[in-house]
Amino acid sequence: MPFMTEVDEHGRPEPPVAGDETATLLGFLDYQRATLRWKCRGLDTAGLTARVGASSMTLGGLLKHLAYVEDDWFSRWLHGRDRSAPWNTADWRADRDWDWNSAADDSPQELFALWEKAAERSREAVAEALEDGGLDRPARRSWPGGETPSLRWIVVHMIEEYARHNGHADLLRESVDGETGE
Repeated sequence: MPFMTEVDEHGRPEPPVAGDETATLLGFLDYQRATLRWKCRGLDTAGLTARVGASSMTLGGLLKHLAYVEDDWFSRWLHGRDRSAPWNTADWRADRDWDWNSAADDSPQELFALWEKAAERSREAVAEALEDGGLDRPARRSWPGGETPSLRWIVVHMIEEYARHNGHADLLRESVDGETGE
C-alpha cells in the first residue's frame, strides 16, 4: 500500500513522523509551502496588497518573493540555469526589491500561478538533483568565497525562508480579515 500523507484542516500535508532525511526535509518544505497558500487563500487584490504598520510587506509580495526564491535557489543555484521570466527581465539594479514591489501590479490569479509554477519547478529540480548525488549533491554555483552549498543546505534554507515569512503572513492575514492560526 503506498504511503498516504495526512492533510490537516488547512490543506497542509503533514510531514512524515518516521521518514528518512529526504522525506522529512521535503515534507517540512511542502508543509511550509502549504502554510503560505493557506494564509493567502481566498483573498482579493485588496487583501493581497494590505500592509501592517510601517512595513511595506504584503501577502502578494510574499507570494512573488517566494516564487523568485524558489526559482533562484532550485534552478539558478542548484542547477546553474539562467533566470527565466519574469526574473530575467526585471531591472534588479533599479529596484532590488522588484519581486516585492511589482506584486501590487499582479492579480491574485497571476501571483498564485507564478508561485505554484515555481514550487512545481522546484520539486522537479530537487528530484533531478536527488537522482544525481542525493542531498549531498553540490550546487552548480558557488559563493564568492568559493564555498558551495549542498542540496541539503538549500532545502533547509528554503524551510527557514518559508517559516520566517509565514510568521509575517500570520500578521498580514490577521490584519486583513482577522483570520488567525498557528
